[in-house]
Amino acid sequence: MFANFMINAWEAATIVAVVAGIVGFFTVLRGSAFAAHALPNGAFAGAAGASLIGVSALVGLGVFSLAGALTIAGLGRRARNDVATALTIVLMLGLGDLFLSRTTEYAPEIYSLLFGEVLGVSGNEIGPTVAIGAVCALAVFVLYRPLLLSSIAPEVAEARGIRARRMDLFFLLVIALTTTMAVPVVGALLIFSLLIGPPAAARAFTSKPLTAMALSVAIALITVWAAIAISFLSNLPVGFFVGTFGALDYVGGRGWTAWRQKRRSGTTEAPGATEARSAIAVG
Repeated sequence: MFANFMINAWEAATIVAVVAGIVGFFTVLRGSAFAAHALPNGAFAGAAGASLIGVSALVGLGVFSLAGALTIAGLGRRARNDVATALTIVLMLGLGDLFLSRTTEYAPEIYSLLFGEVLGVSGNEIGPTVAIGAVCALAVFVLYRPLLLSSIAPEVAEARGIRARRMDLFFLLVIALTTTMAVPVVGALLIFSLLIGPPAAARAFTSKPLTAMALSVAIALITVWAAIAISFLSNLPVGFFVGTFGALDYVGGRGWTAWRQKRRSGTTEAPGATEARSAIAVG
């Protein structure tokens, strides 16, 4: 379980889990789940195009994920965000279909980019993963206060000069970078699980922003570590366990919320109230 190739798997998955926990907290808080689903799937088309012309898949992922983020932000100025996101993913997947139609030797790469190949991560992939992950985490923490305020109290944020469109664009670019980092490790379909399941569970356990973010990271780490260990022992796909445990994270959080509300007999503070006070205080 701790052979050289497994060490690379543990390291890469740990980096992805930490960043997914941090970025995922704001993904859930801002209601950006659709964008977090669309960008990885759309960026997959970029990897297909990169393979077709003979360049690194990471380049294709980066170009398409960033282009997708800019397209969603641009269309979102003139249409509803969900419509803009849907149109963007349709366009990107259409291009992916075109790229894939031009080659007959892409099946293994398709599978690894969709479902990840964490057990096949090479040593030279760790460096780019660390670098992009560090940029994502640093960006979130540098703009933590305005991002939190615009997520919880957008009217107050606008009154204080924090432009909602600017924050939307900033966060979409962070999701795009997270996609570029994570897709080669856990796949386009499974990064969505890590961006949603652990953060949603964390918010169910606490409404304090920093505590929820730390708990989100912890749950994401446990999720990927358990998935890798059980996959190694059972010889079943890592992706199955990542997706299953991500869903169970959310179910566990909802169960805790229901139990707590029942115990307090309706006297529970409104969800997000503590976050709102924190956002206004730090804004």
